[in-house]
Amino acid sequence: MFNLYLFLLFLAFELMTDCWVLYFDLVDGLTYDYSGYIECKNEPEDPLYNGGIIVNQNQSVSSTFVLPNLSGNTIYSFSSWVKLNGSNATAIKASLSLDNDTNICIGNVIAKSDCWSFIKGGFVLDSASSYAMVYFLDSHGNKHNVTLASASLQPFTPQQWQNNQANSIDKERKRAVTIHVSDVNGESIQGAQVIVEQISRDFPFGSAISKTIIGNIPYQKWFLERFNAAVFENELKWCETEPEQGIINYTIPDQMLDFIRANEITVRGHNIFWEDPIYIPSWVQNLTGDALNSAIKSRIQSLMSHYKNQFIHWDVSNEMLHFDFYEQRLGQNVSLEMFKLAHETDPLALLFMNDFNVVETCSDLNSSAAAYAARMREVEEGGVMMDGVGLEGHFVTPNLPLIRGVLDQLASLGLPIWLTEVDISNTLDQETQGKYLEIVLREVYSHPSVSGIMLWTAMDPNGCYQMCLTDSNFHNLPAGDVVDKLLLKEWSTGVVNGQSDFDGTFSFDGFLGEYMVNVDFQNRTSNSTFYISKGDDTTHFSIHL
Repeated sequence: MFNLYLFLLFLAFELMTDCWVLYFDLVDGLTYDYSGYIECKNEPEDPLYNGGIIVNQNQSVSSTFVLPNLSGNTIYSFSSWVKLNGSNATAIKASLSLDNDTNICIGNVIAKSDCWSFIKGGFVLDSASSYAMVYFLDSHGNKHNVTLASASLQPFTPQQWQNNQANSIDKERKRAVTIHVSDVNGESIQGAQVIVEQISRDFPFGSAISKTIIGNIPYQKWFLERFNAAVFENELKWCETEPEQGIINYTIPDQMLDFIRANEITVRGHNIFWEDPIYIPSWVQNLTGDALNSAIKSRIQSLMSHYKNQFIHWDVSNEMLHFDFYEQRLGQNVSLEMFKLAHETDPLALLFMNDFNVVETCSDLNSSAAAYAARMREVEEGGVMMDGVGLEGHFVTPNLPLIRGVLDQLASLGLPIWLTEVDISNTLDQETQGKYLEIVLREVYSHPSVSGIMLWTAMDPNGCYQMCLTDSNFHNLPAGDVVDKLLLKEWSTGVVNGQSDFDGTFSFDGFLGEYMVNVDFQNRTSNSTFYISKGDDTTHFSIHL
């Protein structure tokens, strides 16, 4: 491993007429900066980490800049303010080209000529690179001249990155608890035996399920032992509920919902519409004008009236960043009307956009955080407030600083962020799927703005979409081992026990959720439950014997 602590190097190089000097100054306990900006600004903010290893910088105009002597086994967080030169607003990506001919997308943004846009992402280097070049490219691969300001490149060791994850989990997903044990007169009791067990989790962590779960006891048992949230893989989609016009059948999703309600599972609604023509009923594709508009309204009113108050979320128009079937036929206002009518029909359900390649990669310029926010803003300007950010999360090779950087950007919207369809590509072997799944889950679970995680791992007769957690007999595959390790062990308080101390207190740090506590002292026993909700201070519970 390259020893960053012994490496102190000052290098000067010329960039156009400017000179940037890079140096390494990595310290123990380096804290990650979660700052993110979606709005274009009149002036750039100061650089994160005071520029990191980029110092003595001035605003510079170029389509490239050089990063010499990058260390291996290092995670780099990259950010900069950019302004486009002499062009209209353009989606661009920052592409890192290494001396071994490797090219890595390290961030993307919609750059403008009249204001400053913030780009944030990064990259991971396994081996050192003596020379690296960053290019700014559009969707056609053309280079663009941009003005850079407040650029930052901050290296983290893997241990520092993991420490930041762990610290964030402690702060966002756990809370300090003190239980006070006293007699009926309020006198503290020392030496009482206290046993505390977590019986439910606050953080929604779930999986897609399919109709094969109906009446399938082994599948149900396996699911309930792990998850507190669900989403139906296909059964609510228009193709499934109304394959022929006017013939609507909710029997299968009704039965799935019976299972969900009987076990008090949180459930998302997926989806009302899907913009990709491949997944639109053939009879809908043949409609135009008023007939299509009428079918859209009937779909919303039928589906959301039937399931009113049953689903916490609805993905209203799936994958709006990539497809626009309905807008092509009925105009841009149709998306707004979809959201409006959905809200009117089921006012308590939170309405989400849901799309792919937002956190998975930055190569898809349709899916930048800025593009997501701009599409959301179009709907909101029509009078409908969006309630949440849905990110599918179909990963091939995850880029940790890019994932975190995109989440930082979207967090500035102030809305709950859900990872809605997490899996790892089946182009990889099962061991690699498990390895990459753990990387993704640790990253998103530790992010302060992530409010829920759904795996796209429904069990079907022919397997799963991309990644299964188990085989057909519900024996764990590597990805399933990862889920059990994290969800059932590392991210669960489990059982803690001990005795009340001299002032009658028993303290512990617990994951948010519901707990059962048993207190016993000299043939006096108390059994009760309490809930740990999010908060920065210690929460207190009193028990009288």
